[in-house]
Amino acid sequence: MAKRLIPSLNRVLVEKILPPSKTTAGILLPEKSSKLNSGKVVAVGPGSHDLHGNKIPVGVKEGDTVLLPEYGGTEVKLGEKEYHLYRDEDILGTLHE
Repeated sequence: MAKRLIPSLNRVLVEKILPPSKTTAGILLPEKSSKLNSGKVVAVGPGSHDLHGNKIPVGVKEGDTVLLPEYGGTEVKLGEKEYHLYRDEDILGTLHE
């Protein structure tokens, strides 16, 4: 079993961030309360090439927090953890504090 997945071309491996299901006071939150679909970039591919052979680098790097589309991506299970594989152009943006 593979312990580390290195995406090919312009693919990005993301671990989705799950919103909290209850507050610090113990109040249960509905699933739709925090709809922000975000994740942490775990690994990135080397990038793709354009028609002239020039390398196009991936727009995110490992450790970035990214905004993900509601649907899409390929689900990948490595060990006990679930990840999602997206193309670089499918990622909507990066989130900063």
